[in-house]
Amino acid sequence: MSHGPIAIFVCGTTVPPVKERRGDFADWFRSGLGLDPAGVLVVDVEGGEALPAVEQLSGCVVTGSSAMVTDGLAWSLAMERWLTAAHGRGLPILGVCYGHQALARALGGAADWNPAGREVGAVALDLLEAAEDDALLGDFSGPLIAQESHSQSVTELPPGAILLARSELDPHQAFRVGASTWGLQFHPEFDADITRGYLEHRRESIEAEGIDVGALLERLRDDDRATQILARFRAVALGRDLGANQAQGAH
Repeated sequence: MSHGPIAIFVCGTTVPPVKERRGDFADWFRSGLGLDPAGVLVVDVEGGEALPAVEQLSGCVVTGSSAMVTDGLAWSLAMERWLTAAHGRGLPILGVCYGHQALARALGGAADWNPAGREVGAVALDLLEAAEDDALLGDFSGPLIAQESHSQSVTELPPGAILLARSELDPHQAFRVGASTWGLQFHPEFDADITRGYLEHRRESIEAEGIDVGALLERLRDDDRATQILARFRAVALGRDLGANQAQGAH
């Protein structure tokens, strides 16, 4: 059985010191998905690259960004319209950080500045009962340690969304709509080393908000379970039922 590629919608770029050492968003997602270059279609959405036809793809991942989803940038609004249509067609979708927020908006939810402020570092997530049999988050026991770096968040879930995870500073860490559309506020493509690079590069601005970066650096650690999430999404995308989202009451 042949499959189209999984699209990686690139919405920005990492900070320069991390890019120099570790590459950029598309590299991390491709590695996490466990695919060779022929298995992905990297689309520079922020740069205005044309969005692909849904029927050419097996799935779509939407990356983070230094932009703010509330800015309503033209490329982002066009992507939201594409996501609405792709979800309606049953394409498996995974939105991460900025992608999580854009996806929520595309499906009728809302995003804005996080009332609790910036959330950054290695953060413990509470997995809710609905996550127990979820294709991406199921079978994880205890709190999940996830890498975070965001100031905006999903403030209203899309209609019909199932809440899967929350944290102390963000009640909407993960949701699913239908069978195979997910939003994750945290970064499954990051590891502690990447998060360390963000903390060090942005230390001055983070500390200006009253956050102790030194303490965050000391608490950094990886959770091998988080790194399984992208491989699980690949499995869903390459084995999907095209009508699954409609069949499970997606909007």
